[in-house]
Amino acid sequence: MENPENLNWFADFLSSEGLPTSFSDVLHTVVRPVAEQIAASQGALRRVGLCGAQGSGKSTLTSALARMLQDKGLTVAVLSLDDLYLSRARRQELARLTHPLLATRGVPGTHDVALGIQVLEALLRPGVTPLPRFDKATDDPVPQSAWPRLTGPVDVLLFEGWCVGAQPQPDADLAIPINALERDEDPDGRWRTYVNEQLKDAYADLFSKLDLLVFLQAPDFGVVAGWRLEQAEKLRARRLEAGAATDGLMDEAGVRRFVAHYERVTRALLKEAPCRADVLVRLAADRSVSEVRFRPG
Repeated sequence: MENPENLNWFADFLSSEGLPTSFSDVLHTVVRPVAEQIAASQGALRRVGLCGAQGSGKSTLTSALARMLQDKGLTVAVLSLDDLYLSRARRQELARLTHPLLATRGVPGTHDVALGIQVLEALLRPGVTPLPRFDKATDDPVPQSAWPRLTGPVDVLLFEGWCVGAQPQPDADLAIPINALERDEDPDGRWRTYVNEQLKDAYADLFSKLDLLVFLQAPDFGVVAGWRLEQAEKLRARRLEAGAATDGLMDEAGVRRFVAHYERVTRALLKEAPCRADVLVRLAADRSVSEVRFRPG
């Protein structure tokens, strides 16, 4: 029988996050056992990666996991890969020097990986660490003076992002364009080759810091654009409610083009990550959990 304290905790979290009661299944089947595994590791699982396609719910799951770990008496930091995006000016320089498609944030090569490594290492040591923040509405980092500061060392660092833990593809797999964006705007493969080289090098160093990888597996790539569009609509609604500008937010056509930049790496993850994830969470099209699998050991 479920502990009444857990039921109260779950209800409070659902209410505070504005989530449907159906999300309690995720708390029961995913968040609680992962939190218990981390807590029982006695410090062996300090840097935990959470990977999932855009709109899969990884940010909400990360928030719930952080809350549950804190309730177990652990200090927790949360870092999003999205908060490591390069500034618009730096991406425009990349676009000029390397390939025009690198002006769009998202793929490996458009993040400040050195900053990410610095933060992942600093949070496990004594001292104060500023946590990067990125404003998607302005498409630029938040000014550093406004970054939150966290005193370490923390017990657990949760690092979430759409391609956290991604691995490079074999070079031969890059030859054939995967969608119209690659066919029309990257006909010689320079962009996708650059992205793949980043996964071989800088991002491999970043992801090697992780002690545990949780992978949220979408049923197929076809659902991702719809999930991402829901995200965009919620962000627009929040900013309108707050009286903030929405000029930089994408419409449906913009979202579909944006997601096309992610397609190659996302499809590769859906194919190979389930075999090596420490925790595999299979999702249905409505983002309900259809299966949870923990790697033995």
